[in-house]
Amino acid sequence: MGDPGQCPSPRAPHGSPPTLSTLTLLLLLCGYAHSQCKILRCNAEYVSSTLSLRGGGSPGALRGAGGGGRGAGGSSGLCRALRSYALCTRRTARTCRGDLAFHSAVHGIEDLMIQHNCSRQGPTAPPPARGPALPGAGPAPPSGPAAPDPCDYAGRFARLHGRPPGFLHCASFGDPHVRSFHHHFHTCRVRGAWPLLDNDFLFVQATSSPVAPGANATATRKLTIIFKNMQECIDQKVYQAEVGNLPAAFEDGSVNGGDRPGGSSLSIRSASPGSHVEIRAAYIGTTVVVRQAAGQLSFAIRVAEDVARAFSAEQDLQLCVGGCPPSQRLSPAERGLRGALPADAARRLCKEGLPVEDAYFQSCVFDVLISGDPNFTVAARAALEDARAFLPDLEKLHLFLSDAGAPLVPAALPAPLLPGLLVLWLCAQ
Repeated sequence: MGDPGQCPSPRAPHGSPPTLSTLTLLLLLCGYAHSQCKILRCNAEYVSSTLSLRGGGSPGALRGAGGGGRGAGGSSGLCRALRSYALCTRRTARTCRGDLAFHSAVHGIEDLMIQHNCSRQGPTAPPPARGPALPGAGPAPPSGPAAPDPCDYAGRFARLHGRPPGFLHCASFGDPHVRSFHHHFHTCRVRGAWPLLDNDFLFVQATSSPVAPGANATATRKLTIIFKNMQECIDQKVYQAEVGNLPAAFEDGSVNGGDRPGGSSLSIRSASPGSHVEIRAAYIGTTVVVRQAAGQLSFAIRVAEDVARAFSAEQDLQLCVGGCPPSQRLSPAERGLRGALPADAARRLCKEGLPVEDAYFQSCVFDVLISGDPNFTVAARAALEDARAFLPDLEKLHLFLSDAGAPLVPAALPAPLLPGLLVLWLCAQ
């Protein structure tokens, strides 16, 4: 797990084999292979060889794919195409070493071969016929539809799936209290630097210190957010905020993603100078809010599901994904200690802005009770409003904790439902 007191550096997206969700997002954005790597050609040849297996040439579901690869028709043809695709990736492996799109494609091929019960040995698809350019291999004709913006995640996802993308919400505020993507709600004692997010596209680190000398309760004093380099869209951008310094610009003084064609797909603005900053990253379907109140920083994020899932086994420590580690959660006894204010007074202060006695209300009472600072009510109310704005399902807005502090309405991340073939089709459009 590492020393929480050390500042973990963001990992490059070339670690252990990426998940299918990583493949999905990378191919949605397309075109990020190295100049000598021929993975995009392999992708295009695969799409071309499977056109006859689709209904009317559209990127819909495969027909007859349930036969497992031993029968005739769609599944048999799909297995031949997958074996050819695998052979193409092996031939270009040397020049694609270290390329995330390549390694993601290899992982996706294996997943599809298992899914359709394809053997590794057997006939391959014939090479593509020479003639007109493959779909997506060149500019669209003047009469055709305009090519989708590669730095508009929501637009590309809707074009591929025929529906808007799904989103997840995470927040950290006050003590800190962490609401995870799974709707777990923890009060944490974390000290030093801890990652809220650590995936292939985003790195968010919160640095906390005790709210008072000798106290178990801590508060976030510094936030570091790294938007990782994305070819065609943005240069790597770093945002840093500290108590007393909530800038409305990235560390290099810029307010967007740089001079690349999609630089405007990352932007930052001040919603309330010194207390509320909003960062929009349209290229990965993400919005981040950073607030300052009562001498602490709050963080809230609405992020596309595929982005949230795009991490390896080495990136397993993320408070937004797993909540606070059990050793770092405050017990009910610790949360019930006598504080700087009487409990009744803290409850009255919090009740004014939080009429529902949910997890946000209980968190507010704890923070005001321990710190004696009524301004902590502002942080709890703002966190609730961010959740109201960011949650796709408002039925999960209010979380209610049992006496043991365990979440009564936990929700797991939905399983990935993104078939590899549809993902690969996008690069050929």
